[in-house]
Amino acid sequence: MPLTELIQRCIYLLEVGAGSRVVRVTLVVLLFALHCLWMDLRDYRNLARPEAMDQAQVARNLAAGRGYTTEYIRPLSIYLVQQWNQSLVAGQPADPKSDFARLQTGHPDLANAPVYPLFLAGWMKVLPFSHTMEFEKPFWSDGGHFARDKSDVFIATINQLLLGLIIWQSFCLARKIFDPEVAWMTAAMMYGCECLWDFSYSGLPTLLLMVVFLELARWLAVFEEAARAETPNHNRLMVLAVVTGLLAGVGGLTHYGFGVIIVPVMGFLLLTGGVRHRVYAVAAGAAFLVVLAPWVVRNCLVCGLPFGTAGLAMLEGTQYFPGTQLERALHPNLILAWQIKPYWHKFWPNFGAILQQDWPRLGGSWATMLFFAGLCIGFRSLAVRRLRLFAVMCLGVFTVVEALGATEWTKSPAMVNGDNLLVLLVPLVIMYGTVFFLTCLEQLNIPLPEYQVLLRYLAIMGFVLVMSLPAVGKRFAEKTSPLAYPPYYPPEIQTTAEWMKPGELMMSDVPWAVAWYGDRQCVALTLNSTDDFYALNDFIKPVQALYLTAETMDAKLISECLRTPANSWGNFSLRVTTTGEKGFPLRVTSPTGLLKSGIFLTDRARWLDNEP
Repeated sequence: MPLTELIQRCIYLLEVGAGSRVVRVTLVVLLFALHCLWMDLRDYRNLARPEAMDQAQVARNLAAGRGYTTEYIRPLSIYLVQQWNQSLVAGQPADPKSDFARLQTGHPDLANAPVYPLFLAGWMKVLPFSHTMEFEKPFWSDGGHFARDKSDVFIATINQLLLGLIIWQSFCLARKIFDPEVAWMTAAMMYGCECLWDFSYSGLPTLLLMVVFLELARWLAVFEEAARAETPNHNRLMVLAVVTGLLAGVGGLTHYGFGVIIVPVMGFLLLTGGVRHRVYAVAAGAAFLVVLAPWVVRNCLVCGLPFGTAGLAMLEGTQYFPGTQLERALHPNLILAWQIKPYWHKFWPNFGAILQQDWPRLGGSWATMLFFAGLCIGFRSLAVRRLRLFAVMCLGVFTVVEALGATEWTKSPAMVNGDNLLVLLVPLVIMYGTVFFLTCLEQLNIPLPEYQVLLRYLAIMGFVLVMSLPAVGKRFAEKTSPLAYPPYYPPEIQTTAEWMKPGELMMSDVPWAVAWYGDRQCVALTLNSTDDFYALNDFIKPVQALYLTAETMDAKLISECLRTPANSWGNFSLRVTTTGEKGFPLRVTSPTGLLKSGIFLTDRARWLDNEP
């Protein structure tokens, strides 16, 4: 083939052939990557959510071949594992060296669903995850001071890739259910949704869960379309039903609360499945249980509860276990879990708060109002109406789960937290809000017919811009610091952890951060500094260091220190910083100026061990 003809053919492929699509996709991906880089330079923050650091350290243990073990030890988890292992050897001679709490051989993780840690562990095998602190290199430092943690940045990058996938999934689903115009508008508003970018920095499993949710919605749409055929293929419908059940199960193993989605899924299959709708619903439910079964069995074998400490989350925040008291309890009264009263009193206040605060900002923008208004529209397409019903059913069950499962971690910040399931509906909310806007736009009588097309496009561009104003406004705000301080200053946390030998036990008010940044076993503060502390220290495993940060040290003087019991940790920290704490086994305090903030108490001057 002559060179000129080859060049002309290449130009044709790039302009109108298959190559034009490759060029457009490449350009979009490149622009998205550049925008992510700009966002990381301007708005990135290190991990600030305890749930994110907790799951990240579990993922590191997986990548290192230590299995589903955790270095963030909850006293509640110690209690469950210890009680269960002791029950297995009841009636046999007791061995004083028995490690019933499994603090010597690797404490099993009982708080997290397994999929997201497994997902991160896979990336940790590929990417150079490292907590090496940089104080001079650009981007990682700022003016000779630490700024960004490498592993935190890599986790954020992975979640930004998931965000790009979510935008693509939303585009494909909108194009399948509606048309290309709705698809492009949906993708543009998803791209400009500020809360999704905030979740990408958080390190939480929410974006991975959203990928599963959108894939589940797509398969349900495929099932509904196949069921409406003149001669439905029942074998294909059975496969599709099983796939939806499997996806619901994967989502349930990403976040336990998401498992309730099997109720809307089975309801959707019952509604759209035709003559054999019951068979399809049962098949989806069975597939869902098959996916969950191995993990439930594992938890039962480890602690006797199907979902570990996470299964007791509904008790947190009740009148019997306010705040974080449940997970810090070494001897909790779990008989209260069988009462209805605490759940009832917890549900209604949280339910009211969700209706007042979370529902109005469901889509991260004003698209939420259009979504609720669009519920009154009678769409001609049966598929559109049925998918909307699925979204409403999900809204109902997610609201109930959030109200019952709310914990202390859910409250701050209210939007970006691991228990926020309503944010998963953002793509559908934006999609149906867009359709409502276009429906209203079509009914406008534009007096200038010759400019009708131009004015329509201007109205659409204005709508997308207005829906993205929260994100646009934030771009003009002052640049934020990448440090999530207080209370987290990774170099200091890593320094205190390096003073400890592997296998030694620390106690801290930020045990999740010590486990992640320091890679050391760290137990959360017990309910008090006397009885519970000594029960752990004397009879389970010695606590050889106590690290208190601004999380405790910045407590309110009157309400959280002076007016609390004498054995509270707030009162304890006040005494340590003023008169000293006599009789406490950890009597050596780190010298002033050695740490940026906080107090480190230990059994000896460990910071001198590595000095020449």
